[in-house]
Amino acid sequence: MKDSLSILFSALADPTRRAILARLAVGEASVSDLAEPFLSSMSLPAVTKHLKVLEKAGLVTKSREAQWRPCKLNGRALQEAAEWMEPYRVHWEESFDRLEAYLKIVQQGDVPHE
Repeated sequence: MKDSLSILFSALADPTRRAILARLAVGEASVSDLAEPFLSSMSLPAVTKHLKVLEKAGLVTKSREAQWRPCKLNGRALQEAAEWMEPYRVHWEESFDRLEAYLKIVQQGDVPHE
């Protein structure tokens, strides 16, 4: 059994699913609205499978309003990924800050000679 973070990153690995999430970041949408941009290259059942992967990862929720089934982005699921990545972001920012400081020294010609 995969852990929730593995399921989340696996769901995010596919460009179609990321495009669906980008659309849902604008606001809720029906399955048919979400599928429309992809129907020239894949079937509706294929898009539905992508949505199920996103649901399983906790990234998308579906509700029912009469005949309409709106899908919504669940930002809390992305929070888990952001928290996992945070130490790495801090590390890279510190590395870039050190590189920037070194490049300023080099540009000023103040590099210590060994």
